[in-house]
Amino acid sequence: MKLLIAASVHHPEVLARFRAQQPAQSLDPIFPPSQNTYFWVKGLRQTGHEVEGFIRNQPLIGLLGARRSARFKGLRLLERVVAVINSRVPRFNPDYAARNRRLIAHVERFHPDALLLSGGNQVIYPETLASLKKRWGCKIVYLSGVSPIVFSNALERAAAPLYDLVVVNDFYHGVQWLELGAKQMEALPLSACDPEFHQPANLTPEEQHAFGCDIGFVGTLVPENLYRDRVEALRVVRDLGLGVWSIHGIPPELKENYRGEALGETMLRVLCGSKIQINPHGTFMRYGGNMRLFEAAACGVFQIADDLPGVRKWFEVGQTIEVYHDPAHLRAQVIYYLQHEDERAAVARAAREHVLKHHTYDQRMRALGELIAALK
Repeated sequence: MKLLIAASVHHPEVLARFRAQQPAQSLDPIFPPSQNTYFWVKGLRQTGHEVEGFIRNQPLIGLLGARRSARFKGLRLLERVVAVINSRVPRFNPDYAARNRRLIAHVERFHPDALLLSGGNQVIYPETLASLKKRWGCKIVYLSGVSPIVFSNALERAAAPLYDLVVVNDFYHGVQWLELGAKQMEALPLSACDPEFHQPANLTPEEQHAFGCDIGFVGTLVPENLYRDRVEALRVVRDLGLGVWSIHGIPPELKENYRGEALGETMLRVLCGSKIQINPHGTFMRYGGNMRLFEAAACGVFQIADDLPGVRKWFEVGQTIEVYHDPAHLRAQVIYYLQHEDERAAVARAAREHVLKHHTYDQRMRALGELIAALK
């Protein structure tokens, strides 16, 4: 099939470095390996599909990613006001209108069987999607890892009846999209592992000094109302050798544990530098399925996650992962496994074997391709 992925590039500096490292004859990567969209493209191509990308946050004037989102990095007042206006009334933005016309031209040239629209869309109008369906018979597949109740915007909700298929990590999110009018949903984790990228790493002494810790966490912690379970989980083990890496803000009580930012290959080395990775999901994920769940396992790192239905569906507790039920139980689990290295290592080895066998991006994208091909 011919598939067009419309998504944003969130880490342009990572993409620029990654492109510079690629052999001259290789396909130019569309997205950076710090985003799962990179692995979607790679997996879809490796399973026989022709894939192109549309960068929806690429302005017609100015540099992509010259400044980071106003949500986490303070911008000047005028820029902040413009960002709010764009998110509230995107149809008043002439640049957004031009990007919609550019997407239509891309579809007219490429003739994809389906447009894969990643979550967080604040640019592509519902009427644009309707035009693509009517004029070219293009199926609209929406891919999201977050709750529409918490994170979706007016454009995404208005377009929900146009989605031929919504694919989500968390089963409960899929139910919410059906309630908004989507025709069909599938709970297929969009996160997985890439055996060529997610591997155990032998750290140099310098890397061990920078990334080594007893307990590690990589991820988002703010705003706290969306990540309070994470913050509370980390709070109860912060005195046990906790290291925290995040590209966003840090709650005051965890600032002493903050060790820096981690994206792409740096993130892999951070994972490999810890004896235990803590993986609490955000409060908006009650079924489970975040990226770190599969990435840490593929890196051969022992992991303790919160006890969610998806965690038990995709892993075997006590064999390929450990879970906790509440903060006190987490602290007890951490203390126990810090003292039992052999048990940690056995679970970590089994977890890596398990995800390489059952949870690769090639497998995910093959399943996604079959779902798209079956659409009426």
